[in-house]
Formats: sequence, structure tokens, C-alpha cells
Amino acid sequence: MSLLRFLGIGGERKDDSGDTETVRRIAGQLERIEPAKAKYLASFAYVLARLAHADLDVDTTETAEMERSVKTLASLSDAEAALVVQIAVSQARHLGGTENYVVTREFRQISSREQRGALLQCLYAVAAADGTISGVESAEIVAIADELGFTRAEANSLRSAYRDKLAEFQR
Repeated sequence: MSLLRFLGIGGERKDDSGDTETVRRIAGQLERIEPAKAKYLASFAYVLARLAHADLDVDTTETAEMERSVKTLASLSDAEAALVVQIAVSQARHLGGTENYVVTREFRQISSREQRGALLQCLYAVAAADGTISGVESAEIVAIADELGFTRAEANSLRSAYRDKLAEFQR
């Protein structure tokens, strides 16, 4: 099952009979969260995972930062945050491509500008978690910022706070 369907984007869901064990596990872990907030959290986590996977390597420091972000965002336990991030990373690795754009667009539709700004801040934190924001990660953040409705100048204003982590300035 795709994350889109889990998020309720990919058509009507009449029952859970087609869910995989993984989706049932995450749904079970998040059943205490109202559906709209779970959808917001899942799309937030996916966009973070999209960025972390941009360089085709999601390392442990990036994973830890994503877990911290989603834990804080939704007041999740460590186990719940780890599960949400694990699912999002798995989906980003296996689906990516068009789904990246569609999920990011969905996040834009269900979030306020302030929430999108918080996501953008978290993207920079995830990219910088391993000590360096690569050119690929930087370009992916710019693409995501654009999809979220931010101008390049707005994205660059946040980027400047991470100047010492940018690969092009570490050479």
C-alpha cells in the first residue's frame, strides 16, 4: 500500500483489508491521534524522509533528527516516533518520484504557512544532522520549499543559518 493511500489521498478507503502489516502497525500506534492530525504527521514525516533520502543514504543522525521532529510535533513516544519515521523512510526509498511531489502538495493543502515554515526549518535540521548539507540535499530543500509555496529568497533566509554546514562552504 502506498503512503498516499494511507494518507487518504489515493482514493476512497472502504476497509482496511488491503493494508499491509506495517500500515496496520502504524495505524494502531497512532489510533489515539485524530485522523486529520495523523494525516498531517504522516505527510510531515514523509517530506522529511524525502529530503533525507535525496542523497540515497539515510544515516542514523538524520533518522534521529527526524524522530525528534515528529516526536515533538505530535507528542509521540520514542517508539511511536521511531515507527512513523521508519515507515516514512521506507516509503520514500521505495516510492519516491511522483509521490514526493504529491505528498508535499498534500502537506501544503492541509497546513498553514507557519506549519510549512516549521517543516522547512526541520528540513534544514535533518540535512545538517550529519554535519554537512550536501549540494543534493540543498537542491532538494529548494525544490520542496518551492512546492510548499516559498520563494527562493525565503528559503535562502533559513539556509543562511546553516551556512557553516553547507558543503560548498566547507571546502
